[in-house]
Amino acid sequence: MALMTARRVWMWLHRWLGLTLGMLLAAAALLGSLMTVLRPLDEAMHPELFRAPAHDAAQAVVASSTPFETLRRRVADEFGPKATMTIRPPREDGESLRVAVRSPGWAGTVYLDPVSVVELGRRGETEGVANFIFELHSELLLGDTGKATLAFTALAYLLLLLTGLILWWPMNAAQWKHAFKLKLDKGTTRSLFDLHRFAGAVLGLMIAVTVASGAWMAYRPIGGWLNTLVGDVAPKPPKIEKTTGERVPLDLVVAEARMRWPGAMLGFVQLGAADTRPVRLRFKLAGDPHPNGLSSIWAHPVDGRVLGQQRWDDLDLAVRSTAWIYPLHAGELFGLPNRVITGVLGLALFGMGVTGAWLWWRRRR
Repeated sequence: MALMTARRVWMWLHRWLGLTLGMLLAAAALLGSLMTVLRPLDEAMHPELFRAPAHDAAQAVVASSTPFETLRRRVADEFGPKATMTIRPPREDGESLRVAVRSPGWAGTVYLDPVSVVELGRRGETEGVANFIFELHSELLLGDTGKATLAFTALAYLLLLLTGLILWWPMNAAQWKHAFKLKLDKGTTRSLFDLHRFAGAVLGLMIAVTVASGAWMAYRPIGGWLNTLVGDVAPKPPKIEKTTGERVPLDLVVAEARMRWPGAMLGFVQLGAADTRPVRLRFKLAGDPHPNGLSSIWAHPVDGRVLGQQRWDDLDLAVRSTAWIYPLHAGELFGLPNRVITGVLGLALFGMGVTGAWLWWRRRR
């Protein structure tokens, strides 16, 4: 009797979590699966943005000798002193130079020729199908509120997984013989029930990894909680002093940073609003699994002095974890196989949400 009562409680909890937060999670999973296809498809369909034009010798002679400084001044003149920018240099031959801009009036990405620094085009943060789906998937178009909501739904999935496994778990040896069987010839409702149960039992833990990694990426305080748990402290950017005089061209700052870690890929050059924050140059060093690199060199925005440097493997536990979690969730770790698996798991989670809602509706009728 007590077992039947407990089972009814687990069933009630599983059902209503699935019909509320579970449906939001299923939608986010579908959007995540779409992203594994839309990103490469977007680049293939818009080469005018993502690919740089070829240049002959004569064109190279008249090219800008200071592309980073030229770009910095152009962004400051157009978007004002409160604009921040993240410059992404080309990482392979033929790629365009990209700068993500955030200002009071506009936020998006500008694409440029890395040789002449001529603009190839621009997009707002939610402009284009791929950008819109990404923003919807990562923050529900609600900023930090959306990220916190998605993190909370991840917790709901863990409860869904736990209650689902309890309801599925065979009680004796005879039931184990049928635990993984699919009866797809017994009508739509029975087929969807078996598929829902089978997917949860077989893929549930793998889906939990993708959901948990998504929550980690969406909600930064989780990393802070981990650091507090292990007694680790996240390093802060070095403070800068006000400096007068002529500004050192950004290209010299980049060149100085490159000499600190020769051969390392420069992932981003990040500049804060005006001259109130140091310039951060992110590098991908050997062994760093993060596609953009998490090792940093900090430089003064005016005189170009190097203020400090931090290797990715010397940082706090939360950041070192992100080095693996981000590419795992984005499907970039281990290449194409991981991207395919990530897409399939997202579709499976979406399918579990749809089949669960269908089964509830049929039972209600």
